[in-house]
Amino acid sequence: MSDQSLPEHVRANRAHWDADAPNWVAYGERAWNAEPTWGMWGVPIPALLPDDMTGLHAIELGCGTAYVSAWMARRGATVVGIDNSEGQLTTARRLAAEHGIALTLIHGNAETVPYPDGSFDFAISEYGAAIWCDPFVWIPEAHRLLRSGGTLVFLGTSTLAMMCSPIDGSLPVTTQLERDYFTIHRLDWRDAADEPGGIEFNLPLSRWFRLFRDTGFEVVEFLEIQAPEPTPEAADKMPFYATAGWSHRFPSEQAWVLHKR
Repeated sequence: MSDQSLPEHVRANRAHWDADAPNWVAYGERAWNAEPTWGMWGVPIPALLPDDMTGLHAIELGCGTAYVSAWMARRGATVVGIDNSEGQLTTARRLAAEHGIALTLIHGNAETVPYPDGSFDFAISEYGAAIWCDPFVWIPEAHRLLRSGGTLVFLGTSTLAMMCSPIDGSLPVTTQLERDYFTIHRLDWRDAADEPGGIEFNLPLSRWFRLFRDTGFEVVEFLEIQAPEPTPEAADKMPFYATAGWSHRFPSEQAWVLHKR
């Protein structure tokens, strides 16, 4: 499929991540050598990844440098990773070879994955599809890919953080509501005042729950991630869009564990 036939947000995000891929090489290298922690603040959340995945077929939707795929492979899973950025996959392929881990890595859009229905037992996205794909498309696609009883886990930006993000894209997020809640869906950061990026997606919490129900998922767990309490001198540390102090007071990230009915 040519780039021009892809949806606008897929094209925009591909261009953004291909350009930004060199900035994620060092992070990917560290994560390939580390035990799993999650999101901006490196919080251990064991429920998001089983300790033993022996015999499971797993897919990472929006794998980036594929460190989550590596974590699953080391737990015994047979793993496929798909990512929109060939630049990110170049790093992923190099690291897989260096670590001697067999992964199937595909350049493509996680909204349309070239695998048959019911191909996987487990699907996961740490950011990746979780924020860069349209939930009304990728959630049904993840459901299609999973076998009955399969699990989908994903972690991304909290709805509250998006509500507190200034309309002009300036950083960091604030302590006031900056945009309407019920219409939140597509957030275009290409012309952001600070750190222009791609096109992200989020939903009101009630709409997430309704989407899961309508798609055929059961919500097993919903987690709002609290950053560790920072020292006074670190309270204004901002690795991405929210400070450490803000993220200790409010959830900057949220995670879901879903089962396919």
